[in-house]
Amino acid sequence: MSGIARLLVANRGEIAVRIVRACKRLGIETVVAVSEADQNSLAAQMAWRAVCIGPAAAGQSYLKAETLVAAALGTGCQAIHPGYGFLSERPAFARMCEQAGLSFVGPLPESIEAMGEKLAAVGIAERAGVPRVPGSDRIETIEDARHAADRIGFPLLIKANAGGGGRGMRLVHAARDLAGAIESAASEARAAFGDPALYIEKFISRARHVEVQVLGDGKGHIVHLGERDCSTQRRYQKLIEEAPSPAIDDQLRHRMTEAAVRLATQVAYRSAGTVEFVYDPESRNFYFLEMNTRIQVEHPVTEMVTGRDLVVEQIRIAGGEPISFTQEDIELRGHAIECRINAEDPARSFMPCPGCIEVWNPPQENDCLRIDTHSYPGYVVPPYYDSLLAKLIVHAPDRSRAIRSMGEALARFGISGVATTIPFHRAILAHKDFRDGAIHTRWVDQEFMPAIPPSASVAAPLPAQAAPG
Repeated sequence: MSGIARLLVANRGEIAVRIVRACKRLGIETVVAVSEADQNSLAAQMAWRAVCIGPAAAGQSYLKAETLVAAALGTGCQAIHPGYGFLSERPAFARMCEQAGLSFVGPLPESIEAMGEKLAAVGIAERAGVPRVPGSDRIETIEDARHAADRIGFPLLIKANAGGGGRGMRLVHAARDLAGAIESAASEARAAFGDPALYIEKFISRARHVEVQVLGDGKGHIVHLGERDCSTQRRYQKLIEEAPSPAIDDQLRHRMTEAAVRLATQVAYRSAGTVEFVYDPESRNFYFLEMNTRIQVEHPVTEMVTGRDLVVEQIRIAGGEPISFTQEDIELRGHAIECRINAEDPARSFMPCPGCIEVWNPPQENDCLRIDTHSYPGYVVPPYYDSLLAKLIVHAPDRSRAIRSMGEALARFGISGVATTIPFHRAILAHKDFRDGAIHTRWVDQEFMPAIPPSASVAAPLPAQAAPG
């Protein structure tokens, strides 16, 4: 297809497996880049070939751009798919691929760059007529922060300009805490991203996190595939995602998706991307948060409600082909929910639990139940990477039946050898607030977790009447 006969998968875990499967659907051979810890991974077993790129530590393997490009060229690949995380949003890596004559399965380097700095992205959004959360420009000094805080008001969020995943972010309720929060946020941002730059935004206390999936061909043709709700979070990390959002109606959906398309058009976007919004249910206003210039972990819920394969589309676009459908072809059908199953112990503050999976007995997949995973019986979960074991996705005609189907699927999912977050997910799904769609991005931290007695376990679902207050 348009010159891509063989592709290097520059990632690991479930997304590497996902990319291999998409390539098989397109008749493309895959070479999987693996660290020493991943040489027996499921992706390596499935691919045409696996090539070791270095030691277990990501900094010596999956984050070595030159090594990945050399591996692709040395194995006769014409393209590289970065997945998510690692180098997927590094414009320098995308540029290096292009300079080596390799197709980068993702946006143009300029688009990644434009959206990589949060304040620059906010400026682009404003020019596209997309509202932003009331906030500041770059904060250079404590005095800058105080002036911005006086104008914006408390509570407020301090954010890292190059941030993500909650790092470099601080919630500040009062002026007396501002200086200390600025100092610690800058220090964390410098350590995590090599960039201590910060800015400030108004904090919306009961916000929803709603994001819109877009696809672009880089030539001005942009489509959206509806929205996802990612409000079930713990410490800014997504736990459960669903599509469509239970918090918005058709009119608001139209406004939000149109805004996302305008933003993507502004940067002549190519490939799959996600425009993230903060939604305030009280005012019914939504605000631009950021754009993720890669495939998202939660993309399967969009695939389930639209019937479109986003990874296949990414690869086709990278090969110079147009998007295989139009906006008019997109129809949202039913409701999908995804639970991220991690090797973590909820009873021990979600401590990661590396080790050997002794039993791996997932529920049977079908048209309405999907499992994206790299795990299998005997698989050793390494301590070096993210603890994600699998994504369990269900689809049903409506949200209530999707919740019921997910609860049943989690109950049938047998895993032993490592602790997992399955009991935690079952408890959330059984909670009245979640079933009613009455949650927000801090609901898990502020309301769900405090309602669990210190001596209690989340090994079994909480009763539905356990809603606090």
